[in-house]
Amino acid sequence: MSAAATRAVIADLRARIAGLERGHARGRTVLPFGVPEIDRVLPGGGLACGALHEVAGGGAGVVDGAASASFAAGLAARTAGSVLWVVTRPDLFAPALAQVGLAPGRVIYVEAGDETTVLACFEEGLRHGGLGAVVAELARLSADKSRRLQLAAEKSGTLGIAIRRWRRQSDATDFGQPTAAVSRWRVSALPSRPLPVPGVGRARWRLELLRVRAGESADFEVEACDDKGCIALFSDLADRPAAAQARRIGAGG
Repeated sequence: MSAAATRAVIADLRARIAGLERGHARGRTVLPFGVPEIDRVLPGGGLACGALHEVAGGGAGVVDGAASASFAAGLAARTAGSVLWVVTRPDLFAPALAQVGLAPGRVIYVEAGDETTVLACFEEGLRHGGLGAVVAELARLSADKSRRLQLAAEKSGTLGIAIRRWRRQSDATDFGQPTAAVSRWRVSALPSRPLPVPGVGRARWRLELLRVRAGESADFEVEACDDKGCIALFSDLADRPAAAQARRIGAGG
């Protein structure tokens, strides 16, 4: 077989696989962001429920870490039912979660001693089937472990969110390794929205969709979650024509 014929066969195979993945995504329940510019790049028009998703801060600092946790909390807030949140460090600030719509009465907190226990609690929570979402903070996530989590989420229909946190910046390279997560997001803090009077405006983020199954990568500048867990495009961007939106499509992460 010639090189050209081989490339044609591979291209056809990739197209068939992408079609099968899109068909599977269409049959899955999704959680729309309610922002057309974001929902249109996600297969099915929203974040897939019954699936595992990865979220990380844009840097190793506390501010970006808090932004990624707030983003995850906003997603969990818009699901129905209780939310299991598994941590290894007791530094989660419950009032901040409440500000993005995740009321304290909905959250079951588990403080695990190590990442092996975190993964066990994460998987058990996803398999339970009676939770709205399960959130777990992890430094490392192997392909094998992520497949188990993804299968558990698919079976129960529960939204699974792995917040990637690292004690050392050198550990952050693990975030680029392949996993079975359906999507991978990175959240970076931006200067807050200016106000006409002295004060601190609504927080703003750079939200990067690094990878999504059967879809394209993209990035957005958004206003942080409100008290309902909803994000929005910058008000000065939302009024522009679509061609001028601050969204760039690029290669997958």
